Amino acid sequence: MTALRDKIGQLFMLGFMGTSVTPELADFIATYKPGGVILFRRNLESVAQIVRLTNDLQKLSPHSPLLISIDQEGGRVSRLPAGFTIFPPCAALGACGSHDLAYAAASVTAVELRSVGINMNMAPVLDVHTNPANPIIGDRAFGSDPTLVSDLGEATFKGLQDNHVVACGKHFPGHGDTIADSHKELPLVAVSRERLEAIELPPFHHAFQRGLASLMTAHVLYPALDGQYPATLSPAILTGLLRGQMGFDGLVLTDDMEMQAILDHHGVGDASIRAFQAGADVILICKEQALQVTALEAFAKAVEDGTIPQARVEASLRRVALVKARFLHPYKPADLTSATVTVGTGSHRALHAQLLQAAARLKASA
Repeated sequence: MTALRDKIGQLFMLGFMGTSVTPELADFIATYKPGGVILFRRNLESVAQIVRLTNDLQKLSPHSPLLISIDQEGGRVSRLPAGFTIFPPCAALGACGSHDLAYAAASVTAVELRSVGINMNMAPVLDVHTNPANPIIGDRAFGSDPTLVSDLGEATFKGLQDNHVVACGKHFPGHGDTIADSHKELPLVAVSRERLEAIELPPFHHAFQRGLASLMTAHVLYPALDGQYPATLSPAILTGLLRGQMGFDGLVLTDDMEMQAILDHHGVGDASIRAFQAGADVILICKEQALQVTALEAFAKAVEDGTIPQARVEASLRRVALVKARFLHPYKPADLTSATVTVGTGSHRALHAQLLQAAARLKASA
């Protein structure tokens, strides 16, 4: 079963504590062989440190390059340290309404990420901001118009992917009308299916048709789509709607399975199995190693006893492999000299200033 367990690791993306590869982290990665890792501000200090960290992480996965991901949306959801070009939130791009500016900003972000060995960005946010009381989305969204969100979402994911960074649209099927934070509790969006199809779903469908590589699910309950399970755990949403009706065959990641929207209702092992059975390909667990081990072991047991069919595992492994082949091969380590002259260049700072000025002018004239 060792070969099977090695394969299962490809279906997990894991976070960790610290800014370097410790012997304990190296042992953990060698044992479970995750397909990817996710980095947070707690992991990142400087250009040189990030280059060293990503190269050291990749050395632990000679059999398959790691997806090394980050949430670098801009604004308040930014993980990179000082020195990088940190753009304002998506709402500022939305205020400008410029496809070209959004594409350019995403391209700069991608070039800087890629230079330090980060090859995946959990962006763009494709949520439509329809509820001013929403505590979690707000200015992370491009705006309240689905057409605008569709256009700038496309510009953003193409800016990332054209520069060899995997884009991950989020949070399917739409987190813009929630009044609860899924980090703390399970939100509910009690709107009709017709409303979802008119407002929330179009930016996702637009992105699917134009080549978005990956997608993140929402830990949100949509009674019009599934009265029992949040989207992350819902076969009706992830298989019936996403795969079937909307035809998305890219990589589907869960949002962090440590969030209370999940853990208040399910054990992490059971939830990971349910999410995969529902149609997710990659299980994201961002911090606690004990929860990661619990989920990995429960998942492996479910595959071994047939609860999860091996054919279903192979289908998700195929999607992981396709994304890696498209964006990570041939693998080359990050180069510190190149990264140093790439991050925060004058032209990148000039674009940042241009975007701020454009947004300010539009705000003043509104």
